[in-house]
Amino acid sequence: MTAVHTHYSMNQKVKERAELALNDDFLRNAVRFTTERLRNGKRVASEQHGNWEEWRERGRQIRLHTIAHLDYYLNLFVENARANGVHIHFADTAVDAVGITLDIAAHNQVRSVVKSKSMVSEELHLNQALEGADIETIESDLGEYIIQLAGEAPSHIVIPAIHKNRYQIAELLSKEAGEELSADTTILAGFVRKKLREKFLDADIGMTGCNFAIAETGSMVLFENEGNARMVSTLPKTQITLMGMERIIPSWTDLEVMATLLPRSATGQKLTMYMSGISGPRRSQDADGPEEMHIIIVDNGRSLQLGNPEFQELLNCIRCGACLNACPVYRHIGGHAYGGTYSGPIGAVLTPALHGNIEEWNDIASASSLCGACYEACPVKIPLHDMLVYLRRRKVEGGQGDKLETAGMKGFAAVVSSSKRFAAAIRLGQIAQKAVVRKGEITLKLGPLKGWNTYRVAPGLAKKSFRQHWNTLARELEQERKVMHPDILSRMETILADRSKGGAQHE
Repeated sequence: MTAVHTHYSMNQKVKERAELALNDDFLRNAVRFTTERLRNGKRVASEQHGNWEEWRERGRQIRLHTIAHLDYYLNLFVENARANGVHIHFADTAVDAVGITLDIAAHNQVRSVVKSKSMVSEELHLNQALEGADIETIESDLGEYIIQLAGEAPSHIVIPAIHKNRYQIAELLSKEAGEELSADTTILAGFVRKKLREKFLDADIGMTGCNFAIAETGSMVLFENEGNARMVSTLPKTQITLMGMERIIPSWTDLEVMATLLPRSATGQKLTMYMSGISGPRRSQDADGPEEMHIIIVDNGRSLQLGNPEFQELLNCIRCGACLNACPVYRHIGGHAYGGTYSGPIGAVLTPALHGNIEEWNDIASASSLCGACYEACPVKIPLHDMLVYLRRRKVEGGQGDKLETAGMKGFAAVVSSSKRFAAAIRLGQIAQKAVVRKGEITLKLGPLKGWNTYRVAPGLAKKSFRQHWNTLARELEQERKVMHPDILSRMETILADRSKGGAQHE
């Protein structure tokens, strides 16, 4: 079976990248298969939990409280982490974060880095910077390793290689192995495990992300299923953790809630296979662990959302990927069509919010049906569908709206603001559509109908609208009223009169 490789250009618009994805059957089938499995797993896990909505609300309240007091909890975390022997660094921008990482590497005369999965490192394009400094950089997460070999960015927050099937993966790994590998997943995983084992032992720096940072003890927590993050955080002499500034939660008690919500929402698991809490470098009584530990706390546009009533809740996100699995748009086009590090509904909002550039990202908010499935799936109830509307409004207010669409909306407003104009427009439409309606459907692929009718059909206007039906219905009701028995009619009128006066109901 030969794989088709879709190549995206970031100079393209979302619509152009989406069209490429829609013509890639391998991608669509792979994404649909995996997202369906993840959605079903989440549904079963949440139903088995029993009181899922109560826990969602608990998670939301923890995140709202933490972000509202982020300065306090960040300071508390930093104070406790430093007391544990951790070197803390603050990076305002991606450039700052990369510079700090390279400085640490230069100080330690680093030749190789082995990484566990980190979306922040993807956001910073850190691998390219390290390789540019002649530092070998290896991803140890299986999905991340696959897309590293492919020279691609993650297509999903939790499952980076969701857009590839096992035949495409076998093709990539065969090139790396120098021999033909079977598309059997056990064989492929075995090859990667053997390949990475040497890298773990030789690496000078281990680099991780951070799922949650515990303010009360200065600890950081990693969730994973493969065990690679434990290898990365124990074998190399130096550890660097990249942490978005919003990853804080107040206490270990709060972690119980997050450890319930995140795995169930992400993969349908009750718990991830490994959950590691790290509270500093190796102590004298410890059997393993890094001799030196650094945490780089990254802003990179996050603080721009603080105090913003429309977008502050973006910082509540726990990066579970449930909104991607629920989104009908993502399930059809995958992650790369969104054009940024983060994809799906969260990416459609987070990318322009972090960059603050309306013109560059003015089309990404349109990659949504506004169905609200993302909100229903989100374990901390982030109203992403509302935020997408806010972004569309911001786009128009910034003068980046489509001129034809703007003109159309003005015309629509003029019509519906007058009942007479609206009724006339309906009658005109009913007459004009006769040339294109067949069996109640419009299949014409022309003008504004082209995009819709390429994949479905538009319904024709009803022969009689509800408003047109209403006059007939009103006359029929009046006739029924007149033929009612006088006693029944009188009794009804008396009851209605008493109700309107707030009187007691008649028996």
